[in-house]
Amino acid sequence: MKVEKNNPQLSLNSHSKSGSKAKKVPKLRFKEFSEEWLEKEFGSVYSFFQTNSFSRSLLNYENGTIKNIHYGDIHTKYKSMFYISDEEVPFLSNDIDITKIKDQSYCMVKDLIIADASEDYKDIGKAIEIIDLEDQKLVAGLHTYIARDLNNLTYLGFSGYLMQSYKIRSQMMKYATGISVLGLSKTSLSKIKINLPTLPEQQKIADCLSTWDDSIENLKSLIENKKLYKKGMMQKLFSQELRFKADDGSNYPAWVEKKLGEMGNITTGSTPSTKNSEYYGGDKLFVSPSDINSSRYIKRTNTTLTELGFKKGRKVSKGSVCFVCIGSTIGKVSQLTQDSLTNQQINCITANSNNSNEFTYSLLEYNADKIKLLAGEQAVPQINKSDFSRLKFLTPCLQEQTKIANFLSALDDEIELLGQELEQLQLQKKGLMQGMFV
Repeated sequence: MKVEKNNPQLSLNSHSKSGSKAKKVPKLRFKEFSEEWLEKEFGSVYSFFQTNSFSRSLLNYENGTIKNIHYGDIHTKYKSMFYISDEEVPFLSNDIDITKIKDQSYCMVKDLIIADASEDYKDIGKAIEIIDLEDQKLVAGLHTYIARDLNNLTYLGFSGYLMQSYKIRSQMMKYATGISVLGLSKTSLSKIKINLPTLPEQQKIADCLSTWDDSIENLKSLIENKKLYKKGMMQKLFSQELRFKADDGSNYPAWVEKKLGEMGNITTGSTPSTKNSEYYGGDKLFVSPSDINSSRYIKRTNTTLTELGFKKGRKVSKGSVCFVCIGSTIGKVSQLTQDSLTNQQINCITANSNNSNEFTYSLLEYNADKIKLLAGEQAVPQINKSDFSRLKFLTPCLQEQTKIANFLSALDDEIELLGQELEQLQLQKKGLMQGMFV
C-alpha cells in the first residue's frame, strides 16, 4: 500500500507550521478533521494498576490457566498491537497462588502494557496495546506497568501507535534514569505530555496505520515463506534428490568430490594501515563481517578505500564469494558486486574456469552451519585458510552448476525485491507516524 501525492483522504496541514499562533494539529491529516488536538498529561488519561514480580523461571509454555506478559518479550517478540492468539505467551506455573491476584490486575482490552526497564534508550518505555484476549486470562509481570484508560478518551488501537510517536518516545528517553539498565518511574511517565484528537480521528489514524502494519506483516510472511522454499530446494538439490538434465534431455555426469581449494583461488583479506588517512574514504569497497547481512550481494560497505589504499591490500574480483572465518559471526557468506578488499576475518574464493562463483556461493551458504562447527569451542572461533581450502564437497559439472546457480539466484533476486518492497512500506509507515501525530 502506498500514499499517493494526490490522496483524497490525507493532506498536508498548513496550520501545523511552527510559530506563536501554531495550533496543535498534525502535518498530515484526514480532510474531514480540523479540530485542534488537546494536550494532556499521561497520568490524566491513563491509570496504573498493579503488576506481578514473578521471574521467568516461574513461567512455562506447556500448561496453566493464566498467561503472563514478561517485559523481555515486549522488547523482543510482541507486536505493538497485541492479539493473544497471534503471540506465544507463557503461563504462570500452577504452584503460584493465583488467589492473590486482584481482579483489576488482569489485563483488559485497550490496556497499555509498558516495559519500564531497558538496556538502551530506544526501547525504554516500549509498549503494547491489548487488542483481543479471546476470553483468556492475562496478567503483566516484572518490570511492566498496566496503563488503563478508564474514561474512554482513546479509541481501541490508537494508544499503541501513540506510544511509538516521536513526542512520546523523546520524553521517555528524557525521563529514563540509570546506567547499565535504564528505568522509567510511574511518576515520570505520568508527567509525559500527550496530544489527543477526537475519537473519530483516533479511529481513522488507527485504521490507517493498522492497514500499513497488515501489509508489512503479510510481506514479512511472504519473504519468510520464500526463504523456507529456497531452503527446501537447496536441500533437494545438494542432496541430489533433484537433478537438472542437459538441454538435450540427457543426464549430467555423476558429482565429484573436490576440495574447496581446487574449485578456485582462495584469498585471506588484509587491512591497509589505518594510520594513513590517505588510504580511506574513497569509492572502493572494503568488506568486514558487519557488511555481510541477509542480502546476498555486497553493494556498499561501512568503510571505503581510496585508489591508493586499494593498492595496499589483496584485491578480490567481482563475483567472488566472501566467507567469514573468524569471530562470532563465522559462517556469514556473501558475493561481491565489484572488485574489493576484505579484512583478515574473511576468506574469499574466486572460482576457476571449471566452476561457477554463483554455485560456490550457494554451496557455502548451504553448508555454512556445518563449516561453522569446525571452528570448535575456542574463545575466538576460527577456520584458517588451510583448513578452509581443504573443505570437501560433492560438486557437479560446470553446466549443472550453472543451472543450479541460476535457479537459486532467481529465488535470491525474488527475496531481495520483496525485501526492498518491505523497506519501502516501513519507510512509508515511518513517514505517516511522523506526520499524523502532534
